[in-house]
Formats: sequence, structure tokens, C-alpha cells
Amino acid sequence: MECGRPQPASDALAKGASALEDAMPEAAVQLYNDASAILEEDGKEQMAFDLYRAATSVYIKLEKYSDAASSLLQLGLAADKCNATNSQCKAYLGAIIIYLYAHDFKQAEKCYNDCSQVDAFLRSDQNRCASKLLSAYTEGDIEEIKRVVQSSTVSNLDHVVIKLARKLPTGDVSALKTDAGKEEEEPLDENDLT
Repeated sequence: MECGRPQPASDALAKGASALEDAMPEAAVQLYNDASAILEEDGKEQMAFDLYRAATSVYIKLEKYSDAASSLLQLGLAADKCNATNSQCKAYLGAIIIYLYAHDFKQAEKCYNDCSQVDAFLRSDQNRCASKLLSAYTEGDIEEIKRVVQSSTVSNLDHVVIKLARKLPTGDVSALKTDAGKEEEEPLDENDLT
């Protein structure tokens, strides 16, 4: 970095991170994040994609699912900057799947709504897949969830995300259906005139 050569500096951090993944995963994630930050500062977002994927993989091994999803969302932002819409859409769907795997339906839904503000995602197969998945969760339809995660759209994601997706649904899906039903009933209270 001191010599004004950010790419070799980033590469050195990434090699260090790779070596530390098993022994010191927390340190490895920090090095991957530092390496991607260096590339982004230099305007080479596209070269940081693999670093974000590697960080996501380590976060998943550590069972830090929220951090893993955040890492994929950062990949999505980097992909947006260099018009890599396919990578961007895959990253967004991956983040939604990770939230679902972590039993955080509300965050998955929020992530879906936020990502749907991006035009490229809105028109993508990944968006349609995420929409079907969230609908199946809302309806408590376990068979539909299993069918959606077997789709080719999910099969084209990163392998760590595919492994999580294939384990869906986790937790009690029928509880979501009950919660959704209650939310729909509340606005229909005829006695409440406010």
C-alpha cells in the first residue's frame, strides 16, 4: 500500500486470510474485508467479488448469518457499480436465503423489498425465485419451499448458499402463516372507529 500498489496489497491480505480460515476464522474475515475495501477504494470492485464470497463462506462456517448476508449485499453493491447485474442479483437472492435459513423472515422480507428497489433485480429470475420463496413461507407451504430451492435459479448460486437453501425450510413455517393471518385480520376491526 505504501508503494501505491493496492492490488498486490489486496492479494497479500487475501492470501493471509485464506491461510487463516481454519485456524483463525475471525481474523480471516477481517483480512478479506480489508482486502475488498482496498480494491473498492481503487475502483476495482469487480476484483473484490471473490473476496466477498470468501468472507460470506467464513461467516457461514462461524454461523454469523447476518454478517454473511451483509457480505453478499456488499457484493451486490460492488456488482452494481460495475454493471455486473447477474452477480448482483445472485448476491441479493443469496442474502434473502441466508436470512430465511437463520429464521429471520422479517429481515428476509425487508431485504427483498430493499433489493426490489433496484431495477435490475426487479426484472430478474432471482427476484421471481425470492418472491416465490417468500410467498411459500407466508402460506406455510413446505412442499413449495422445497420445490423452489431445487430450481435452477438457486442451483446457480454460490455453493455455500446452495447448501443452506437445500436445508430450507428451517424452523416452524406454520407459525409464520398464523402471524400473517393475524396481521391481515387487524385492519378489519369494525368496532375501532379511529
